[in-house]
Amino acid sequence: MLLGVNGLPLDILPEVAIRGRRSHRPRDGVRVRQFDCATSSRYGSHSIVDLVSALVQALPELPRPHAIAVLDDVLHRGLLSKEDLAGVRLRLRGRRGSAMAASWWQLVDGRAESPLETFARLRCVDAGVPPDELQVEIRSQDGRLLGRGDLGWRLRNGRWLIAEIDGREFHEAPEALLRDRVRQNALITSGRVEVLRFTSDDARSRTVIPMTVRAALTRDSAAQGPSTMSLNG
Repeated sequence: MLLGVNGLPLDILPEVAIRGRRSHRPRDGVRVRQFDCATSSRYGSHSIVDLVSALVQALPELPRPHAIAVLDDVLHRGLLSKEDLAGVRLRLRGRRGSAMAASWWQLVDGRAESPLETFARLRCVDAGVPPDELQVEIRSQDGRLLGRGDLGWRLRNGRWLIAEIDGREFHEAPEALLRDRVRQNALITSGRVEVLRFTSDDARSRTVIPMTVRAALTRDSAAQGPSTMSLNG
């Protein structure tokens, strides 16, 4: 958190590490860890560990959605490279909780532009409707970029179902609302896109986004008609 990483839980238990692996009991709500930690910078009057060390310490104890959101964030913002993350994964081997986190790595995707997008994507993956692409570019017939969609599912006839995840900090300002409306109108009038918009609360729900996406995909599949279905069969 002190290194500015996004995607962490709202409630974080403060932790310190004592050099030399000396044993100390927690006090005043602060957890004492036993790590040999390298430090990379200062935070006020204290030293803080480098990002790789912080991830090695934190990932096994984070809830799955937050762990993946954190990894998405450090990749997307260029705080660490894929090679750096491979080093994190290597250092995690054998640590308590690392076995449970092993399956999470395949879900890490640096294209996610916010933790809310990661949360929404994971809800869809868990519900069996994973998006086909992230940050889908929609272009006009003459190749002009009309906009990008956060999450995208392929529909029949080369069309896309796009899910937009609206975080308050980026989408409630008047200029942002105007920009979003112009972009959405351009996408819809292109005839190549169906757009679904979701809030931050929707992204945290287990069911809202997956159920809505599944309904849209089912409707599109049913619209193929009996003759098309028989040919495909």
